[in-house]
Amino acid sequence: MVAFYSSALDGVAANPALPTPLLLRLIAFDGGGHGPPFQALHRPGLPESAVAAVLTHPVLDTRVQFAMSSQADAGQRARLADDPSPMVRAAVAGGPEWTHDHRRKVRPLPDAVCGRLLEDPEPSVRSALLGSRHLAPSFLASLVRHPDPAARRAALRVWDELTADGRAALLDDPDPEVRRSAALCACPHDAQLTAALLRDPAALTEALRRGLLDHADAGRFLAEGVHLVELAGNRSLPADLVDRLAVDPDDDVRLAVSLRPELTEARRAAIHFTVAPHARSDVDWVAAGIADQDVLHRAATSAHPLLRRAAARSPHLPPDLLRLLAEDTDVLVHTHLAVYHPDTPEEVLMSVYARLGGTFSAWMATGHPRFPREGLAARYADHPDGIYRQLAVRDPAAGPALIERLSHDPDVWTRQAATRDPRLPLPRLLEALTLPELASSAGANPALPPSEMAAVMDQAGVPA
Repeated sequence: MVAFYSSALDGVAANPALPTPLLLRLIAFDGGGHGPPFQALHRPGLPESAVAAVLTHPVLDTRVQFAMSSQADAGQRARLADDPSPMVRAAVAGGPEWTHDHRRKVRPLPDAVCGRLLEDPEPSVRSALLGSRHLAPSFLASLVRHPDPAARRAALRVWDELTADGRAALLDDPDPEVRRSAALCACPHDAQLTAALLRDPAALTEALRRGLLDHADAGRFLAEGVHLVELAGNRSLPADLVDRLAVDPDDDVRLAVSLRPELTEARRAAIHFTVAPHARSDVDWVAAGIADQDVLHRAATSAHPLLRRAAARSPHLPPDLLRLLAEDTDVLVHTHLAVYHPDTPEEVLMSVYARLGGTFSAWMATGHPRFPREGLAARYADHPDGIYRQLAVRDPAAGPALIERLSHDPDVWTRQAATRDPRLPLPRLLEALTLPELASSAGANPALPPSEMAAVMDQAGVPA
């Protein structure tokens, strides 16, 4: 695996100990027309003086980067909603594309700000807003009678939270696509709507998957042998037709039947299906009941690997089910526990860490609240695998001599981890600043003296 190298200036831009005067100096940098390093703009808790400098920065990309920062407060990002550049306004409207920690939700922009962005004269801004993953349900619900059909379609994302009048308005919308989408939202409880959607080629597949089917329509599609996977997953499918699909020649159809929520474990086990080693674990009824203890118990105790994988994605697993899944032999169950559950046992975290390696494991080691720290130096400092030697740096008992030794490790990821550690002796830290593969890590080390941070800026041509 090739390590990612970047400059000492990038490291300094991310350094949590960077003094505010140097931060302001860095943010003012035009970077040859590219602006300051993005690490300076994606820092958590930027002081007001730095935010003010970003908001008026002459380099367009600087304002775009800050508008998309998951570390910035929604109120700070909202101050760019009236930026003269539509690119910046679109970045504000769309919001962060990724977060450092998937468990942390991005706070939505205030509804009033979203309302202004939705009336923006630039179509790209309006489109970015309506496509954003970070809109408040209250704002989406307010779009039911908006003059733009695209906005009314966005309101469908919170169908279950709309009033009866709001739903009725969308079902009777003048735009055929809005009406179709609203009908698909309502059809799980409406056989008449489902029957109409089955006559619409654009809605047929989704209506078969989730609509309220009568026996005649379901039997007709089964007899025709089309869309059987969708049919097999439909919650309203009559029991006799479920039995017929359970022995269908198509393995995908039998697999879809095997995931049905009403099946007993004995009935599920009687179906012959195949689960690929890395098959996706998206099971609708488990995802919908991600905090429902009965749903989680049924899925976690099932012999079906896809149900156990789906249950392992819940951060709401109670201790007994967490222990049960921690003993599971399915590696994806362990992976999901490591990603989603804050109380995943140490042995599971360590097994996932060793198996996946790379940037994912680096995130898990630094970001998971239960990932171990104590005793790692004694256990792993001399391990033959570099991915384990990196862990020795996490141990609070590791001394400066060990950290320095690991900064010379044959594995570049281990060298970089040790170089970021504030226990690294200063002479080695300064040496690392001059080495291409360690310069960024050295720049990010909180123990780097401010005078050396300033020297890095001098060398990079950042004006004083």
